[in-house]
Amino acid sequence: MTIKEAILKSLDDLNKLANSIEICTHILENSYYEFTGKTPAATISAQLGDFIRNEDTRVKRIKQPNGTYYYYLTKNEQNIGIDILSGDTEVTPTKPTKANKLQTYEERDLHKLLSSYLKNTDTYSKTIFHEQSNGKDSNQIWTHPDMVGIKFLNLQTKASQNLLKSINRVDTFKLSSYELKKEINSDSELKKAFFQAVSNSSWANYGYLVAFEFRDSLNEEMARLNQSFGIGIIKLNANPYQSKVLYPSVFRELDFKTIDKLCKINKDFERFIEQTEKLMTASEKYVAGAEKELEEFCDSYFKNDSEVDNYCREKHIPTNEE
Repeated sequence: MTIKEAILKSLDDLNKLANSIEICTHILENSYYEFTGKTPAATISAQLGDFIRNEDTRVKRIKQPNGTYYYYLTKNEQNIGIDILSGDTEVTPTKPTKANKLQTYEERDLHKLLSSYLKNTDTYSKTIFHEQSNGKDSNQIWTHPDMVGIKFLNLQTKASQNLLKSINRVDTFKLSSYELKKEINSDSELKKAFFQAVSNSSWANYGYLVAFEFRDSLNEEMARLNQSFGIGIIKLNANPYQSKVLYPSVFRELDFKTIDKLCKINKDFERFIEQTEKLMTASEKYVAGAEKELEEFCDSYFKNDSEVDNYCREKHIPTNEE
């Protein structure tokens, strides 16, 4: 059946007032429709809005005091109490079932996808858990990046490596900061996430906003923000090797005062900086060992496509085939 038929069928099955989440849950649990996008709840919400905007007489809705819309079939109106339809009684949404919870994934489930994408570009990455930092600052999400990364300039000969180190050691590596989101569907969501990335990447050479899903209508605003503030934007893919840099990040000099602050409040960040310095200063005899130690400290990544497929299936991360 079509998506609209699935909505009508679900409303008929439910035979009560239902919000977009409840309708989406019913469709998923009964396999009424196979979604091709990664945000089925947003798709259902948009389709319900179309019923109302197009004045489709089969569907009606009422607005609750909390701003949520509830929908029902016109033919079932007689089964719904007049006190509810008049707004005298507030509707209590049905709690999501356990089965519905399994359809979702957590933001941090995406970290391994990003670390695999970065590793493929020769970048070591590490998740920074802001809840493990010292202090009780409620604004830590504006200070801490979700992930940090380092990429070393790959010079092939010992002579060129020694020359570069003797001239300016900082030029042998680049540090990056990543703010990661599940999805960004509105202009307000984009601005909040973007300026969070601006705030918590001020210390790094490169700052990025990463999301698994961006609404297409936001492209123009993403381009404007990128041009104005230099934060890059990456669209993450369930196949991490198909992830794309939509807008590149602009290089900045390192802010050592902020790096020092982050080292003081977060042990993982401090150790990441320590491991970087250890590899940078290692003599030729100890480079391999220092590199192995850094890799073991950093986030794990996928070794092959089978690992990616199994992980996405386990975490319920939608793939291109879904």
